[in-house]
Amino acid sequence: MTTLEEFLSTSYLRIDTFFNTHLPAVSEAPNTLHEAMRYSALGSGKRIRPALVYATGSALNIESEQLDSVAAAVELTHSYSLIHDDLPSMDDDDLRRGKPTCHVAFGEATAILAGDAMQALAFELLNNMAIPGPHGEKRAQLTLLLARAVGSRGMAGGQALDLSVVNTSPTIESLELMHRKKTGCLIHACIDMAQSCTDGLTMEKRAGLLDFASNLGIAFQIRDDILDEISDTQTLGKPQGSDKQLNKPTYVSLLGLEESEHRCQQYYERAISSIAHFDEHADTLRLLARHIICRQN
Repeated sequence: MTTLEEFLSTSYLRIDTFFNTHLPAVSEAPNTLHEAMRYSALGSGKRIRPALVYATGSALNIESEQLDSVAAAVELTHSYSLIHDDLPSMDDDDLRRGKPTCHVAFGEATAILAGDAMQALAFELLNNMAIPGPHGEKRAQLTLLLARAVGSRGMAGGQALDLSVVNTSPTIESLELMHRKKTGCLIHACIDMAQSCTDGLTMEKRAGLLDFASNLGIAFQIRDDILDEISDTQTLGKPQGSDKQLNKPTYVSLLGLEESEHRCQQYYERAISSIAHFDEHADTLRLLARHIICRQN
């Protein structure tokens, strides 16, 4: 069996190779915009979301080649959201993935355009992907799932809620709603889009994967909040303690470190329980979930 480290390394290489081919070349006008897109997408980041796509594919016996466009689309979407989140009008961060943020490196206007263009490219990739069978219907379904994940009921809405709770003390339920949208919706889309690339899944398996995604999305965010409290800037690749400096509520600020760790474990266990009826082909997905709640950055 492939180790998780080997799987993550392979997933990373697949996405970078795909990006190298499909992102516009720096030599193509507008050169600076294309340079900013490649700067933000290539050679950095953990690639957790593409790994979730490929691991779901492994659980369902879908070849990785069939999922490259989906994996690239979700990673482009994630990368564009980071560019916009880091802007002075949002979180005003100057470090991301261990290097200057896009707006620091290229200017605010170019950063906004780079994010816009990366989001557009994500949908272009889904529209152009090769899918066996009635591909028009599947392409439409994949496009719809990603659009829902990033719109006002998803990531964009979560960011709006995130901005609205600065300097407040929301309930834990309100905080969870915000993070289900801001973080959880795209993680959910990774699983849902991958499973949509196959036919014949039982309702039980589909429901199990979606429950897995919902619980893992919250566990992911709680781990992020914990790391923002206990880690350091060099390890994280972004400013440590930035949420506290902006007076943003987090799981740790509302619940404390110990209870946050307990809740993270609870959501992880719920996620694993949701796919208990899957066979050993889902072991990579199980290992990836464990990696997500134990990661150091």
